[in-house]
Amino acid sequence: MSHNVAPRATTHYIYRGDRTAVIDGALRLTYADLYRRVGHVTAALEALGVRPGDRVAALCANSAVMLELHSAVPAHGSVLVPLNIRLSEPELVYILEHSGATLLVATVEFADRARAVAESVGIRVVVGGSADGADEYESLLAQAGAPVRRETDERGLLAINYTSGTTGRPKGVMYHHRGAYLQSLAMAYHSGLGPGSTYLWTLPMFHCDGWCFTWAVIAAGGTNLCLRSIDTGRIWRHLTEDGVTHFSAAPTVLTMIAEDPSAARLDRVVRAATGGAPPSPALLSRMAGLGIEITHLYGMTETFGPIVVNEWQPQWDDATDDERAVRKARQGIGNIVAGRVRVVSDEGRDVPSDGETIGELVVRGNNVMLGYYRDPAATAAATVDGWLRTGDLAVMHADGYVEIRDRSKDVIISGGENIASVEVERVLDSHPDVVESVVVGRTDERWVGSRSPTSRCGPVPQCPPTT
Repeated sequence: MSHNVAPRATTHYIYRGDRTAVIDGALRLTYADLYRRVGHVTAALEALGVRPGDRVAALCANSAVMLELHSAVPAHGSVLVPLNIRLSEPELVYILEHSGATLLVATVEFADRARAVAESVGIRVVVGGSADGADEYESLLAQAGAPVRRETDERGLLAINYTSGTTGRPKGVMYHHRGAYLQSLAMAYHSGLGPGSTYLWTLPMFHCDGWCFTWAVIAAGGTNLCLRSIDTGRIWRHLTEDGVTHFSAAPTVLTMIAEDPSAARLDRVVRAATGGAPPSPALLSRMAGLGIEITHLYGMTETFGPIVVNEWQPQWDDATDDERAVRKARQGIGNIVAGRVRVVSDEGRDVPSDGETIGELVVRGNNVMLGYYRDPAATAAATVDGWLRTGDLAVMHADGYVEIRDRSKDVIISGGENIASVEVERVLDSHPDVVESVVVGRTDERWVGSRSPTSRCGPVPQCPPTT
């Protein structure tokens, strides 16, 4: 972060003292504990031979270890490479080799896989996060010397977050300190985080650095409640017994939460952020009935997570439940630190703000990546005239709120007509017997060379068939 930011972050840790910072199973850390342990991690990295600019990869569950790495690695001056825990060993090997990682830190859940890929690449692996603390990570912290904290240029490389690789090899998205700092503030602001907040980690910390909530919750002085795997029964226990005030989850996870047998209206409002796919108005209405107020966020790995937020407007308070759900299903406006958000035609001109004319969503600002690591061609292809091309098709409403209609590659062409799969899904999801739907295209004999829509249920337990 910038030279004048780091001292203030230090003050936050000291000032909050005995306030609970992290809960990870039986482990509870105050802010004083967290500050001390982060310093120990920086010293351990130095003792292991990690130097400024070196890549430190992390194959970790949502845990105290992963939170500590998010603070310690940038403070040390090295570069964090969060790894998707769902990737195969060949994919992990590729990322480790492509990023040039010199060290891999893993939690116990992934120890065997971490050792296998580290051996294949020829780098050191450190395993931590055991329930009893009897692991190498804790041993290194116990032996650590003086903390190592380096000043880093605001536009210096903070992390490399790899895309899923569904359309080819994963691409390494380069995050800078300034972008992560500003995005953290934006997430804290729009989520309403504060010293009394308890944030339940249902969102993977490896995903866009947890949408920068890995830093936002700490900046706000809240409590990080770690959830190492998605267990909807446990989520409901945390919601009802542990004072959870905030969490983030994809629409599919929200559906699973709503379908859990423990689901019941809470006695207080819990604020949740969702993104990754447009939530249906039906799902938003259902969550509201449980006392969970949803804010729809939109973003991509290339934008440090959410760059667009559906900020609720006071003049909408008197809307009906159905009207509120429709408004909440839109993606919204640029977050407080984002640059301008536009919807443009193929010629690069802004489309009319009529809520009907479809164009491509393009964005820019401090919370846009530096580029793709070691891939200048992909970096150039992703931008036009300084704007990041999202690949998402959207409309611009008269109030300045954008609404995603589809991914450009997911548009279904039937008989020469473009069909937005998102719109079809919303109709299906509005049926009371449908839990969740996904619309895909398949060849139809009536339209040679075209695709017609076919619906199927997503990966939700006991998903009923669509008709």
